[in-house]
Amino acid sequence: MTATHEGTFEALRGQLREAATTFADGPDALEGILLGMVDDVDRAVREPLEVFPVCHHSPASAVAMARRLREKQPKVVYLELCEDMTPLLTELRNCRLPVAVQAYASEADGFPADWAPLSVVAPITEASAEYQAIAYALDTPGVELVLVDRSSDHVFQWDARAERPDAPDDPDAPPAEEEAALHGDAVGVEIGDLRPRFAELEEHLLRHGRVRHWSEWWHQYVELPLGDADHDTYRQVMFLIGSLFRRLAPGDPHRVRVDEDRERHMWTRMREHLAATGTDPADCVYVCGAFHAASRVAEFGVDGTDTFEISPRSATKWLHGLIPSSHAAIEAQFGLAAGSVSIAATQWTKNLKRTRVKPYRLTGQAGAKKAAPVKTLPPAPQAAAADQLTGFLQRPPVLDKLDEAELLGWSVDIVRAARRNGYLASTADAIAVFETSILLAGMRDRAKPTPYDFQDAAVTCIEKDAVPGRRDVRRIVEIMMGGDRIGQVGYDALPPLARDVHDRLAPLNLKLQQRGVQRALLDIAGRPELGPCSDVLWMLRRLMPEGTARPIMGERKLGERPIQESWDLALGTHQRALIELGYEGVSIEQVLEQRLRRRAYDPKATAATVLETVEDATLYLNSRRLAEELGTRALEVLSAERTVDGAPEVLRRVRRLLAYYRTSEPTLPSWIESFTKTGYAHYCTLLPTAFTDEDATVRQVAAMLGFLFSMETLALSLGCDRTQLELAVAQSHPQDPSKTALLWAAQVHLGTMTRTELRAKCDELLANPMVVPAYPRYLSGLLHALEPVPGLADVVVEAVSKAFGRLPDQVLLPWLPTLITSLRAGGTELAPLLIREAGRMFPGRLPALDAWIPPWKAEPAPPVLAPRKQSVRGATLLTAHPATTDALAHLLGCDDPWTTAAPEPAGAALLDRYPTTAEALEALLVRA
Repeated sequence: MTATHEGTFEALRGQLREAATTFADGPDALEGILLGMVDDVDRAVREPLEVFPVCHHSPASAVAMARRLREKQPKVVYLELCEDMTPLLTELRNCRLPVAVQAYASEADGFPADWAPLSVVAPITEASAEYQAIAYALDTPGVELVLVDRSSDHVFQWDARAERPDAPDDPDAPPAEEEAALHGDAVGVEIGDLRPRFAELEEHLLRHGRVRHWSEWWHQYVELPLGDADHDTYRQVMFLIGSLFRRLAPGDPHRVRVDEDRERHMWTRMREHLAATGTDPADCVYVCGAFHAASRVAEFGVDGTDTFEISPRSATKWLHGLIPSSHAAIEAQFGLAAGSVSIAATQWTKNLKRTRVKPYRLTGQAGAKKAAPVKTLPPAPQAAAADQLTGFLQRPPVLDKLDEAELLGWSVDIVRAARRNGYLASTADAIAVFETSILLAGMRDRAKPTPYDFQDAAVTCIEKDAVPGRRDVRRIVEIMMGGDRIGQVGYDALPPLARDVHDRLAPLNLKLQQRGVQRALLDIAGRPELGPCSDVLWMLRRLMPEGTARPIMGERKLGERPIQESWDLALGTHQRALIELGYEGVSIEQVLEQRLRRRAYDPKATAATVLETVEDATLYLNSRRLAEELGTRALEVLSAERTVDGAPEVLRRVRRLLAYYRTSEPTLPSWIESFTKTGYAHYCTLLPTAFTDEDATVRQVAAMLGFLFSMETLALSLGCDRTQLELAVAQSHPQDPSKTALLWAAQVHLGTMTRTELRAKCDELLANPMVVPAYPRYLSGLLHALEPVPGLADVVVEAVSKAFGRLPDQVLLPWLPTLITSLRAGGTELAPLLIREAGRMFPGRLPALDAWIPPWKAEPAPPVLAPRKQSVRGATLLTAHPATTDALAHLLGCDDPWTTAAPEPAGAALLDRYPTTAEALEALLVRA
């Protein structure tokens, strides 16, 4: 038997040795490569444990796998897939393919923190050898499926991303479509990544094969010839291709080490299983990529060495699940040509019809036909493999006859699809596509046009100079050839959180598993049971990607209850994101709480971001406990801040939370009282520095003053000292004009400057030619002063009006964009104040504008007073009520006693000395 095996490929070795001598300068280098490839094939063929080489998503591999499983009926199937993904495979029957098996870790324990979250996916399609092996093993009694590849944890342990810089993004690359992004940033693991790693070799094959990309070369020169090949021929050809690509791969030490470690790991696991179970290797089959089947490591085979030690896994906690996949996602992740997986699926259907092989399908598989019962036959004996490789290499290429009916149907269908997408295609274009496909195939030495030839012909004949719609002709052909099939994870295979979301949204009576956008109408007032659905939707909007739950009508604010809402839902489209959300907890409330805590306790968190988490905890979770905890954290962060960058956001959120607590709860929470006291002292301390700091903007300083002034009443009631604020303002000496105007507004609020003095300062600035160019900057400060001192709206309107009337154009016109920008930045609070005050001052109708006199120009009318002789009534009134006069007399220093018997009491003397008071009082009485 040994001699027979050694002489199996002797004829092929002799031919290759002669070719090496003839075509090379010397026989050593080329002979070593060619004969080494034959040795690799011979070694793999002679292995007692049958090695079955495959290529990922190859219809030829899938057909050969299904045929071999029915012939051999092995008892153990060893599969090249991450060993920790075994429990998930039974859930494939609850899904519609393609889907991806995923291992996910939200936190990296033992890996660099910037790698998190960690994700590994292994996509599975029906036209793949791995699915045939999985379906056979799971649905055949007495068969064991063993995954032997490295674990998901080892995928990252052996990763060298820390040693290699990230490749820069291609700026010219088109944006990824939604279907192509289903796998996200996950690391892809597949069976049989069979592609040349030697760039010159791939370029040589493409040029001489007259094809555009690798997927087309594989389809033409491997997929079609092996589609109906026998078992021995298929194995030997795949061994040879794997050996060729391996021997001509560049010597990347890291990649070579990872490949060899994977092979050592798999053979170590298989020998461990054989030793533990006592299974005969003849009753097993090892399904792996052709690249790994032609392995030269010492651990190869059941008789290999046991020197490889598998390192322990890290402390990272891995979660596993199934996520939807698609043909486009597989192509994008593994660098395949667009449409190649869809064309492979179409080829799979053709192969099944031509070979009449019955594929394996999991019982109850969504979207699959009921599989015919399989008869249990005795295993076929494994005979010594003959040399099928020599005959295959010497055989001329088989030229398929032109199938005119198929090509004509394609031509008619593409014209019909193109017209639906806006192209002005006609019957003449269908004829042109038909003839051009034949012409292109002939130029490429093909008797039968391939889908790639037809695609090129359609682009040439239909897409002439422009794309009228959303899809180009190439994409239309891909859809017509089978389309981008998108998988779906069934309800039973979803994690608990996803199932809980579906259950809680059941009252909406929508098909939430269905892809696309669905409209949900919630009449919460008429149907109170829809209130919990609204809560779920708002949390999904907070947690899920944009577009998953989009409110059309309705909003959620503190202290408000919804009456009616309208939503656009796309849970089926974003099923992957919902599944990955389920890895973080068992309910969306738990996940939201964890994320809020994570954000609040982040080392880079600011007081504004922590206050946002407090608001979210109140708004979405209605949790006073969590809000109290996060509010205390906001107090700690605010105390540690040394800048005022977040002051505007802090002011906005504190005002909103304070208004909510005052209207919805009997007492204020303790955390917000402490936050007010701490914030009052904190901003008083930073105020003088902020006025002079060039990095602090006028908006930030205005927000600080807004916090101090709006919270002043509450802060003083809690024990703060107003003197601290007065001292802080007195110690502020800004140089910037806008901050100077802001300081004036603060002084007006504190009473150290009157409104008249502020108006006089503005007039002095306008009257000074040296200051006029900087006057708009003073106005900018006054505009921002409306935040802390909204009562100055009339002064600001007056100052802006004077600026429009008196500033020269060379100063006024450049300032207008700044004015608009300032109003836009604080428009929600500032613009309404200005508009309301301007509406009060200016006339409401255009004709009245000509006769209108601005209030600041109109002279006040003198008061109309009664003659002096009529002041007796005022004297009589004061005499009847002497207490008021006595108090006033005492303040003015008149100590004469008030007696009714005295002919001239002190009050009367006081009236004679100060007659204006009595006259004003009398005028009021007369007017009344």
